[in-house]
Formats: sequence, C-alpha cells, structure tokens
Amino acid sequence: MEPDGKYQTRDFRLNDLTSAVATTLSADFHRIPTDDFPHLYYGWGRCRVGSTAIANLFGEAGIPSYYQPVKSSMRNSLTGDPQSHWTPPLAHEHPNIFSKEVAGPYLMAECLYIPLQILIEAGYPVDRLHLIMLDRDPVLSLASWLNKWTDRVPRDRLIRHFVLASLNAIRVEGYAKRHGVATTHYIHEASRDPVRAAAALFHHLGLSDRFSAEAVTDWGEVEAFDSGKSSVIFVKEPDVYFVPDLHRAEPGYRYIDRSRGDVTDADLDLLTRMGVTELYEACAVACMGELHLSLDLSETVLGRRMTFSPETFAPDAFYETPPTERPILVS
Repeated sequence: MEPDGKYQTRDFRLNDLTSAVATTLSADFHRIPTDDFPHLYYGWGRCRVGSTAIANLFGEAGIPSYYQPVKSSMRNSLTGDPQSHWTPPLAHEHPNIFSKEVAGPYLMAECLYIPLQILIEAGYPVDRLHLIMLDRDPVLSLASWLNKWTDRVPRDRLIRHFVLASLNAIRVEGYAKRHGVATTHYIHEASRDPVRAAAALFHHLGLSDRFSAEAVTDWGEVEAFDSGKSSVIFVKEPDVYFVPDLHRAEPGYRYIDRSRGDVTDADLDLLTRMGVTELYEACAVACMGELHLSLDLSETVLGRRMTFSPETFAPDAFYETPPTERPILVS
C-alpha cells in the first residue's frame, strides 16, 4: 500500500502492518495475567454507523469504553508518530469492557484491516472476546461520509473506500467464525426504540445487570464524545486525523432522522450492485433474530418493516438462500 504523504507516510504491506500493530499491543498485553483479561465486547463496522454513540452507551452503563485503540495504533504506525499504549483494566477490577473499531475512510489499510486479528495475534484470549457487528442504512451512512470527508478525500476515492470498508464485514465476521469468537449483530436503526433496543442488546450479551434506562436517556451535558464530559476513553492518534465536530453528541442514545444528502441514484445503484445493501439486510435480519426485535426499516434502503417471529425466523436458511429467493419479512 503506497503512501499518500499525509495520512500514510511510508510503504506497508497489509500483513506487515498487522504484525507491527500486534507487536505494539503485545508489549502491553504481556503485563496482564491470562486469567485477568476482561471480557471485551468489540463493536466493529465501517465509519458512521453509530458506533461512538454505542460506545458512550456502554460507558454510561459503567463499563470502560474505548475509542478504536487498535486503529489509533495503526495510524501511528502509518504516519511514523510515537506509539500510544493501550492496557485494558484487569478483570478483577472491571470484568467487562467495550471497544469500538471502524473501517475507513482515508486509506486502503483502514478499509481492509481486521482489528480482531490484531488483538488475537497480540495475545488477547479468544474466549474473552465477543464481536458485535454494527451496520446502518448504507445510504445514510454514505451521506455522512460525503458530508464529513469530501474536503479531505476525492469523492470517487471516498466512495470506493466506502464500498471496501462495507465489504470488509465479510472478512471480519469470517475471521471471528474461524477462531470461535462469539458474534452478535446490531443495526443503528434499532435505536428508533432506544430503551428497548439497548435493553435487548445488553440482555443478549449477558449484561442485564449493567443496564438502566437512565444510561440510555440521560447523558447529562455532554455535547461531544471527544470531550471530557463523555463516557468514551480516547487513545492518542496523529493530529492529522482530527476532524472538527466529528463527534457531536445528543442528550441520550436515540435515532436522529437524516437526509440522503449528496448520495445520487448512481451511488445507490452501486451499493446494490456491489452487495453493500445485501450485507445490511443480512445484518438487520440477524439483529432482529438475536435480539428478538421487530424493526421499522421502511425509511431505509430496504423500504419495509421487519417483524420478528420465532416460528418463522431461521437465520442460517436466510443466509444460504439467494437474495432473490428470500422471504420478505414484513409487518
């Protein structure tokens, strides 16, 4: 992967970059006794899927919650900046922690890296990991990419990176499956009913004792997730990646209606042809089945409601059936 001179200042092969970041994290992980690693709930998706709000939700529930420590280390490697360190708390102090990692937007490396692989190669015990696959209506997610980053990345390249970051879900989830990492699915649109969705997620993860409605609805005076008032712990990364107003916060965890912005019909057609829409549909179906939630997706690219029914829900059969032959789950 060739450098662009700004976000990446040196040549890297993806495998070498993975090994370099794993080596950095390994130096910190080696200080932790194997039986004292906390259980890490690991949210992954492309950028702009609502992952930082999810991270703050876990933090508000009293669970130490981190902002992309693996990606921050990778960015330091890409630019040659001094490495930051991330040492998770010991399990006897905090038995559960959360971290978000996202794919994209600037570099090919950011679209293709598998943070779970880096964690495992660095020595994080597999049985202490739980992957949460995050997604959002790809049209609105792409609109957010275009709004936030077209002044930094040419539009055509940004859309290519969006597609690559989206499709990387196949590699990330495949890696988790091969290594026996438990996996849960969650889509941003579930937050249309925020208390119910958050309660269902925490229950499914075995964290019901940490859930409270107040952690969902009352975030106090936090105006930005990267401020001292938020419940998200940030790890140092190169200053060149800083984007003003990227992490604006709401008073609580909730869904905010957005427009499709600068997303064109041609962009929408590309998302469909490349399988991005299909991946979102699969994540939505899995989220519905795992959390026993009905989902109102009538305003999304899917254009329909999905009603959970334990009698008819069969996720394995859904994934193995060609998209054109799948049953339409409508209320």
